[in-house]
Amino acid sequence: MDSIAVTTRIVYTVSRLNQEARDLLEDVFPLLWVQGEVSNLSRPGSGHLYFSLKDPGAQIRCALFLNRAVLFRDRLRNGQQLLVRGRVSLYQPRGDFQLIVEYVEDAGAGALRRAFDELRLRLEQEGLFAPDRKQALPRFPGRIGVITSPSGAAIRDVLTTLRRRCPSLPARIYPVPVQGDGAAERIAAAIRLASQRQDCDVLLLVRGGGSLEDLDAFNQEIVARAIFACPLPLVTGIGHETDVTIADFAADLRAATPTAAAELASPDRLEWLNQVALLNDRLERALRRALLDRRQRVDELTRRLARQQPRRQLQDNAQRLDELSQRLRQALHNRLQTAGLRLRHLSGQLHALSPLGTLNRGYAILRQPDGHILRRADQARLGDTVEALLSQGRLRCQITAIDPTAEGWPDSGSPPERERG
Repeated sequence: MDSIAVTTRIVYTVSRLNQEARDLLEDVFPLLWVQGEVSNLSRPGSGHLYFSLKDPGAQIRCALFLNRAVLFRDRLRNGQQLLVRGRVSLYQPRGDFQLIVEYVEDAGAGALRRAFDELRLRLEQEGLFAPDRKQALPRFPGRIGVITSPSGAAIRDVLTTLRRRCPSLPARIYPVPVQGDGAAERIAAAIRLASQRQDCDVLLLVRGGGSLEDLDAFNQEIVARAIFACPLPLVTGIGHETDVTIADFAADLRAATPTAAAELASPDRLEWLNQVALLNDRLERALRRALLDRRQRVDELTRRLARQQPRRQLQDNAQRLDELSQRLRQALHNRLQTAGLRLRHLSGQLHALSPLGTLNRGYAILRQPDGHILRRADQARLGDTVEALLSQGRLRCQITAIDPTAEGWPDSGSPPERERG
């Protein structure tokens, strides 16, 4: 019997094969640079970027994910020659060989572009470009500070714009070099000086256009941090409309040109004059409407007043007042007469009851020397001297006899008549 060779077969699933191939590729190839022409550029809603890099003999698919794509989204276009840094990998679901891109620059940009992108990413992660720290510009600044070269075209453009828009608005110039050795340090020092002086309400950092090398001073970290620390609102107007610098990201507001920066920071005199004229017209119309309403109200009140005839009412009220006054006087007179009669009546009654009236009828009041009034005969003693009070005058009498039981006058029945002298 012939021997049968038995061999062991290793069977891969597709997923396992792609997984091991991807691990092998990522282990073998380090982070590397690849140059080629962009084609098949795709911008899906996820924010990732997908494209191919090709040369005359081959092409490779590339993926630039969102966390890096935000830095380069506006710089990629089909047909562009790119230098990318990335790692070789494999897209496992489809088995596509691809390059995971981490950094992108134009093939001829060189070290300046790489430094720009790296600094921008680092400062952005620190929060220097955060929108919530941006300051609003004042609507009516009292003075504008301009940080720029005193001899460049940018300062002429700014001053011309300010004179055109608001001739009464003063400007303070902080002269600095805008390129060359030491320019970044001088610019940062000028920003700090303006911050300390606080003699401006808004700052403009401007210069004319130039190459990436010409704008290098505005791409330095020292300038970005000085702008971030500045308590004054700061507007940049650096280069032409397509030029973007690190200073633009750090500023409170970026303008496309120095002229645009001056326009953003200053009020437009003609615009405000037109606004004032418009408001004046609205005020006049409102006043005319108010006066018309008041005039109509006065007319209505006048008509109501005429209908109510206040003069006649005043006359009637005056006549009524006279009548009431006369009635009051009559009532007071009658009341005083009644009171007088009552007083005389009461006076008569009082006089009838008065001791003086009794004395007038011939009676006398006897009073002992100590002032006590004698009411009974037994209150006196023989020989006492008493005082008799008559209707007219007094008498001193001596007691010669006392009869405490006697009542009334002697038999004659009436008091004796006074002796006539």
